[in-house]
Amino acid sequence: MVPQFLRLSLSGASAVLGMLWGAAPLGAQQGLLPSGTDIPEEVLRAEIYTEARSPMDGRLLSAAEYAELEETLSSLENLPAEGFVSDEVRELVGLLRLRQILRRWIPFVP
Repeated sequence: MVPQFLRLSLSGASAVLGMLWGAAPLGAQQGLLPSGTDIPEEVLRAEIYTEARSPMDGRLLSAAEYAELEETLSSLENLPAEGFVSDEVRELVGLLRLRQILRRWIPFVP
C-alpha cells in the first residue's frame, strides 16, 4: 500500500511530465479553459466603436454625429451661466444656498 503523500506527489509529477511532453493540460480536458474561438478581452477593449448613443436622449448616432455632438457640448461648457438662467432663478438658488448654510448653524430654521 502506497502512503497518501506519495500518491499526491506521483500524480503531480505525472501532470508535470504530461505538460512537458505536450499533453493537454488538466483544465483543458475538463473544459475549464476558454476555447480557441473566444476573442480575448484585450482585443475587445481595443475595438473601434462605429456607433454611439447620445448623452442627451439616448438615440443611436454614427461616429461622426457623436463627435459633432461632443464638440458642441464642449463649446457650451465655456459659456457663462448668465445666458442660460434667468435672474429670478439665480436669486432663488442663492437664497436656497443661504438657507442651507443657516440650517447648519441654526437647526430650527424652517
